[in-house]
Amino acid sequence: MDEKYISQEGLDKLKKELEFLKKDERIRVAEELQTAISFGDLSENAAYDDAKENQAQLEARIIEIEKLIHNAKIIKHQKKGWVEVGSAVLLTDGKTESAYQVVGEEEANPIEGKLSFKSPLGAALINQPEGAKVRVETPRGLMEYKIIRIS
Repeated sequence: MDEKYISQEGLDKLKKELEFLKKDERIRVAEELQTAISFGDLSENAAYDDAKENQAQLEARIIEIEKLIHNAKIIKHQKKGWVEVGSAVLLTDGKTESAYQVVGEEEANPIEGKLSFKSPLGAALINQPEGAKVRVETPRGLMEYKIIRIS
């Protein structure tokens, strides 16, 4: 089994997306396909080709989400005094402070402050206590961060 670490919030989001895709999107894509078929000759029907492509992408996404849900391992963060998957951390590079949550790969979104535990910074933070300094190679060069707070 290929476990995927995810928060309860992330799992709920996936379930909601799956329900939307199976109900609303499948109906919309089926209608799109029927409209394209009504145009006649399928051999040179760009609308039909587009609708079939949309259908294939939709079904692929549904399968992907179903696998993620099946393999999901819910993160149960326990405030242990060190960084683990599920921890919220406040870091400083000596100039600015940044807040992140360490999450599984499926939820990672740096814009939202969610770092994968497998990303360079996420991996460096794992098992580190408050006050620890970590070094990470970034596109801007070697960066050093100090963990100010873990929650």
